[in-house]
Amino acid sequence: MDSQVRVDKWIWAVRLFKTRSQATEACKKGRVMIDDISVKPSRILKVGDVVKIKKQPVTYSFKVLKLAEKRMGAKLVSEFLEDITAPEELEVLEVQKNMGWFQRDKGTGRPTKKDRRDLDNFFETD
Repeated sequence: MDSQVRVDKWIWAVRLFKTRSQATEACKKGRVMIDDISVKPSRILKVGDVVKIKKQPVTYSFKVLKLAEKRMGAKLVSEFLEDITAPEELEVLEVQKNMGWFQRDKGTGRPTKKDRRDLDNFFETD
């Protein structure tokens, strides 16, 4: 455990992003915040900081318990961070997950025959 760790390294090390470059890019785009202020990738983290990460449509919040510079196994992550995301945020995610199959991305074209049958079955009122 190091005494100083960059925020981009830490969020990658605790498996919040798949690659370090994705973590760095998220910082550059203003999606990573500490004390509700967007931070640069080189910002030094301290134990006790609350890191907020915007991943549409939810803003996740994590409290730093320990510092880590090297990526770790998934089982060890709980020792390094505490998920303090607000229940309202997680509720939004659950609602979107349930409605996600109904929404189509722009540009994906018309529904297939199977999509059409699924929609008809869903809206059937017997």
